[in-house]
Amino acid sequence: MTGTAQAGVTQDDSSRVEGMRDMEPKERRDALVAAAALDTSDGDILAGNALPLSIANGMIENVIGNFELPLGVATNFVVNGREHLVPMAVEEPSVVAAASYMAKIARSGGGFTATCTTPIMRAQVQVLGLSDPRGARARILAHRDDLMALANSRDTVLVGLGGGCKDIEVHVFDDTPIGAMVVMHLLVDVRDAMGANTVNTMAELLAPRIEAITGGKVRLRILSNLADRRLVTAGVRVPAEALTTKTLDGAEVARGIVEACALAIVDPYRAATHNKGIMNGIDPVVVATGNDWRAIEAGAHAYAARSGRYTSLTHWEIDASGALVGTLEMPMALGIVGGATRTHPAAQAALRLMRVATASELAEITAAVGLAQNMAALRALATEGIQRGHMTLHARNIAITAGAAGSDIDRVAKAIVAAGDVSVACAKRVLEGT
Repeated sequence: MTGTAQAGVTQDDSSRVEGMRDMEPKERRDALVAAAALDTSDGDILAGNALPLSIANGMIENVIGNFELPLGVATNFVVNGREHLVPMAVEEPSVVAAASYMAKIARSGGGFTATCTTPIMRAQVQVLGLSDPRGARARILAHRDDLMALANSRDTVLVGLGGGCKDIEVHVFDDTPIGAMVVMHLLVDVRDAMGANTVNTMAELLAPRIEAITGGKVRLRILSNLADRRLVTAGVRVPAEALTTKTLDGAEVARGIVEACALAIVDPYRAATHNKGIMNGIDPVVVATGNDWRAIEAGAHAYAARSGRYTSLTHWEIDASGALVGTLEMPMALGIVGGATRTHPAAQAALRLMRVATASELAEITAAVGLAQNMAALRALATEGIQRGHMTLHARNIAITAGAAGSDIDRVAKAIVAAGDVSVACAKRVLEGT
C-alpha cells in the first residue's frame, strides 16, 4: 500500500489504512501485514496468545497465566518524514482513535518531527560515613579515568558499539536525615538498550573501589529513572484551517488549545491530568514494545517537576502565520535489545510493525504519539468537551457490561449514543427491547 505524495513525507508504505474502523480484527491484521510487509506469522502473533507459559514462567516469579490487554494500531503517523504504524496496548477507549485522528490532521503540516539526545543513563553510588565529604569528592574525581576504565571493562561489547561509561559526576549532600553523603553518578551511553542492567552492573562493580578511595561505606548502587541526559523532543505544526470543526473555525480551535495548555503550565492540579493524557499515548506504545512503562512514567513526572514546581510537559503556541505549534520534551529511556523486548514474541512483532532500527527512533515515534494524544485532549476540551467523544467510544464497553454479545454490541452501543444515555441501564433496556 503506497502513500500519497506530500511535502516532507517519504514514499514508505502508508500508515493510512483506510476503513480500519469498519473492519473485523482479522481484516485489520491482514491489512497491517500487507501495509508493513510483515510475515503472516507476525499477524498470528499480533492476534494474541503469543506468549507461551513456558516463556512467561521464566520472565517473572509465581506465574499462573497471562493477563492480556487489547492491542490496537494507531494509523496516519508521519514522524521525521517516514510513515509509521504504531502498536498500542491499552484498555481505555478513545486513545487509539484520538491519536490516529490527530496524526491525520498533523499530516497537513508534514507530520511530526522529533529528535533524541545521546542515550545516556545514570547510575548512582551512595557513599556514607564520611567526615570529609568534599575531600572524598575530590578523591573520586582524581580517579575518574581509572573508574571509567574499570566500569567499561565489564561490557566490552557495548564499548565496541560506541557506548560505555562516558563521564563521572560527584554530588555532595550536606543536610540529609542521616547526615552528609556523597553520591557519584556514572554517565553511561547504553546505545539501543534501555540500560538498567548495564548501569546497575557498573555501579556494583565500582562500589568496592569507591569505598577504598573514599574510606566511606557504599550503600545504594543503582540507576536513576530521571534520565535527563536522554531526552526526546517532538514537535508538530498544524495549519489553522486543518483544525476547523463544524461549529468553530480553525483559528478559534488553535487559540482554545493554547489557552487550555496555559492552565497546565501554571497549575499542578491541571498539569497532573494534562500530563496523564500525554502518557495515555506514550504508555501503550511502551507496553506494546516490551519496555518499562513504570520507568518512563517516573522519569516523565520527575522531569515535569524539575524546576521545583510540577508543570506541563508540552507547550502549545500560535506562530506568525497563525498555525498551531506544539512541542513535547521529556526523558525517554527505551530499548530495542534486551529485557522483555527480546523475550516477548508480541513485542518483537510490534517493533517489526513499526519498522524501527534504533532505540532513538522508537523514542521519537513514541513521543510523537504522546504529543498527538495531548493535542486530541486539548482539542476536545477547547471544542465539544472531553466526554462526548470518549463516551461514544466507551459505549461498546457499556453494551458488553449490559450483556450484549456479537452483533448486538454495535447495535446497543449505537442506540445508547443516539439516546444520549450511555449507561448500563439504558443498554439493558435496548438489549431487552423495552
